[in-house]
Amino acid sequence: MHKPFSLNRRHALALGGAALLAPARGRAATTTLRVGTYKGEDQLLLPLAGQADTPYQVEYYEFASGQLIVEAMNAGALDYGSWSEIPQAFAAASQARIRAVAVLHGDVNDQVVLVPRNSTITSIAGLKGKRVGYVRATTSHYYLLRMLWAAGLDFQDIQAVNLSPADGAAAFAAGDLDAWAIYGYAINIAEAQDGARVLRTAEGILSGNYLLGVSPATLANPPLRAAASDYVQRVARAYAWAEAHKAQWGAALAPAIQVQLPFVQAQLTHESQPDRVVPVNAAAIASAQAVADTFAKVGLLPANVNVAPYFDNSFTAALQAANV
Repeated sequence: MHKPFSLNRRHALALGGAALLAPARGRAATTTLRVGTYKGEDQLLLPLAGQADTPYQVEYYEFASGQLIVEAMNAGALDYGSWSEIPQAFAAASQARIRAVAVLHGDVNDQVVLVPRNSTITSIAGLKGKRVGYVRATTSHYYLLRMLWAAGLDFQDIQAVNLSPADGAAAFAAGDLDAWAIYGYAINIAEAQDGARVLRTAEGILSGNYLLGVSPATLANPPLRAAASDYVQRVARAYAWAEAHKAQWGAALAPAIQVQLPFVQAQLTHESQPDRVVPVNAAAIASAQAVADTFAKVGLLPANVNVAPYFDNSFTAALQAANV
């Protein structure tokens, strides 16, 4: 159901550059779930998978990174969102008001270091002294650090440039970067438009755990908690549908993100593992803790960060009821 709305000053500050998308259509209701998402994800996938007819209203806000979703949720501007283990670690360090309630096991082949078409760089070791774009406090920050370590280098050995995905794309296209650590369909766009070449993927470095999160205030509000629980189930079923209907999903996704269909289909068919939503468990918490410990080693996080309190396993029964 469409509902007129406006952002107050607090929401505007919290959401920053997020794009507010049309509310999802659902039955008349007074409960509204504010969802942080990415281009070409929930707001496109759920209707295709037959999961959009919610008994509550949904307002979608589009973000460029999980860190921005975490910041918006911490500011009280979102009820639900998703991010990788890296923002989870930084959120724990800052005692942010977020809780991871489920885990999406997803692809890591869409997390790469790109080099320009005519680059002579053939290995991560070749990045020494080069200008390398990345996005701070995201997967690209983490896997770039780990790749450099494996090559006997550190961040101080490169000219690391913290850029938003949009700014990174512009800098890479203009030839202002020697390499770019980036994720998602920005890779396909750079390959299609700029002839970019993948230097290395993050397979073997990233766990592939992406976290579905809800704010503590939402969890404490019975109507909103019920909506969030239902929404997580719908997301789980939608990803299961996408895995079983890759051709249909790719055909819808390509024009939505303005990437040529062959590039989208290639990414969907060469994923490192199937997308699947599962409950929070001890292994997921341990994996996120290892990420926090890695950042602590280089002084980017305190040594005593504990991620466990920022997970919540109370949606386990709901996910088991989702039948995926």
